[in-house]
Amino acid sequence: MIKITLPDGSVREFAPGVTPMDVAKSISEGFARNVISASFNGTTVETVTPLTTDGSLTLYTWNDADGKKAFWHSTSHVMAQVLEEMYPGIKLTLGPAIANGFYYDVDFEDQKITEADFKKIEDRVLEISRGKHEFKLRPVSKAEALELYKDNVYKTELISNLEDGTITFCDHDTFTDLCRGGHIPNTGLIKAMKVMSVAGAYWRGDEKNKQLTRVYGTSFPKQKDLTEYLALLEEAKRRDHRKLGKELELFAFSQKVGQGLPLWLPKGAALRDRLEQFLKKAQKKAGYEQVATPHIGQKELYVTSGHYAKYGADSFQPINTPAEGEEFLLKPMNCPHHCEIYNVRPWSYKDLPKRYAEFGTVYRYEQSGELHGLTRVRGFTQDDAHIFCTPEQLDEEFKKVIDLVLYVFGSLGFENFTAQISLRDQENREKYIGTDENWEKAENAIINAARDKGLNTVVEYGEAAFYGPKLDFMVKDALGRQWQLGTIQVDYNLPERFDLTYKGSDNELHRPVMIHRAPFGSMERFIAILLEHTAGNFPLWLMPEQAIILSLSEKYENYAKKVLELLENHEIRGLIDNRSETIGKKIRDAELQKIPFMLIVGEEEEKNGTISIRRQGQEGKGNISVTIDEFVTIVNEEIKKTLKVFTV
Repeated sequence: MIKITLPDGSVREFAPGVTPMDVAKSISEGFARNVISASFNGTTVETVTPLTTDGSLTLYTWNDADGKKAFWHSTSHVMAQVLEEMYPGIKLTLGPAIANGFYYDVDFEDQKITEADFKKIEDRVLEISRGKHEFKLRPVSKAEALELYKDNVYKTELISNLEDGTITFCDHDTFTDLCRGGHIPNTGLIKAMKVMSVAGAYWRGDEKNKQLTRVYGTSFPKQKDLTEYLALLEEAKRRDHRKLGKELELFAFSQKVGQGLPLWLPKGAALRDRLEQFLKKAQKKAGYEQVATPHIGQKELYVTSGHYAKYGADSFQPINTPAEGEEFLLKPMNCPHHCEIYNVRPWSYKDLPKRYAEFGTVYRYEQSGELHGLTRVRGFTQDDAHIFCTPEQLDEEFKKVIDLVLYVFGSLGFENFTAQISLRDQENREKYIGTDENWEKAENAIINAARDKGLNTVVEYGEAAFYGPKLDFMVKDALGRQWQLGTIQVDYNLPERFDLTYKGSDNELHRPVMIHRAPFGSMERFIAILLEHTAGNFPLWLMPEQAIILSLSEKYENYAKKVLELLENHEIRGLIDNRSETIGKKIRDAELQKIPFMLIVGEEEEKNGTISIRRQGQEGKGNISVTIDEFVTIVNEEIKKTLKVFTV
């Protein structure tokens, strides 16, 4: 008998050769009907894979991320089968699952796939799926694999890099594909499928290689799920930060300036400034000191930090000066500069912690195909800070940073989040710098602080920075999409590389510990996500304009100016729409600009010294008449509800 350990810690005994599906059925027939994938001892297996040794088994359903991954990868096989049928002679390459679906990269050669073909592909995928064909994984020799794909240079290249004895094919219906595994039991589970789009993609992501056609798709176990997903996509289009940024006149891009380099328009620049001042105020309260560093640095600076060895090949090319052998780089990170600020003078343990903060603009080269609005750019501003502290201060300082991140999220309406503890890869340690001892201390510091603060956490191996582990805040937006916003990192390694020291109470020199933190992450990406989360309806304290005064005719323009002056005296941001338009037109335009309050003034308002308030997005609810002082109270009370008070 073999012992199978389940995720709840229970252990069951089975005869050797039992399959994951057999184990599922032993739990309950109802549960087994929902099982679509499995992993054994951390390795993906098929639901029909015989288990012959003791081990830990995890069974996945559609509700699990790994279950969806198997579902979507399996659908990519069926779609590939259909593409071969419809476009004879094409060459298939890779078809992985991705977030919300899958893709398959295909060399169509002289043939072309168009949007007009999508419906035919979808119908044929579902027709094949109704056949309930089982996905069967089988081992093949390297020679056999090379023979089957002798006319496919892409598959041949993949097989050539594999070891004999590790190669498997997956069969279903009449189709065979080179595959490592991870499939649903049969095609019958696929009840809804849609081809989403096609795009160009270089083979292996290398611009020097041939450009292939990437066919994107998604699938679901119920048609209802697909319908809901497509409705969500439509809402996402409506909230697209690129669309809203243009409509609200926040930012723009210029080909003459360069791809991935945003231009902030007056309203957008003011929005950025308010976010900066909001965080600077909290940082000052928490004991941070503001610093500023150059936009470039000598190459040697980033060689010392280790950034050049890790990212140099993918960064902007060095800037050469007239002096022979002198090279500079556009600043890719702020941390090396802050290490050098710390090194300006000697420190005692009594001086620590030192907390340096900077809204520093950094530059990283991204391929043009990777750029996406403000979420993926080549120049961005980080709300960076680096804390240099003693090992004894680390726990308290880390927890204080958690408090700061939670304050930021609370004031901006991000309430649904998970704290991801990002640790080293358990197998591949070559991509990290530093000793195992320092890594263990840093990882334990994060795990303990997150536990003590009661955060909802998940652990992800392989997601650490090359110099230290991280606590990454994974936020769900209003559409349920997950984004990484805010990060805190513990670093024992850069202090060693930059020879940072402080004199301890024993009069000996010691290394400080370094905490990297950025609650926003980057201003550009944060604003993009905030735009989509709120659909442009920012918290009132952050809005570019909080009120717009709409006069019923030219006769009341002087009164409108008086109202605006009174609002400005109370630091309420407003403007006047004095265009020769109907009041209906002015209201519609104010709605499109997402202005929270429309203040209508006419004969009665001027006579009584009042304003008539209309709230954005509340058509048909009627206006209320209030005095200016009453309106100021309404605004201040609403801001008080959303803008949290930061305490240290």
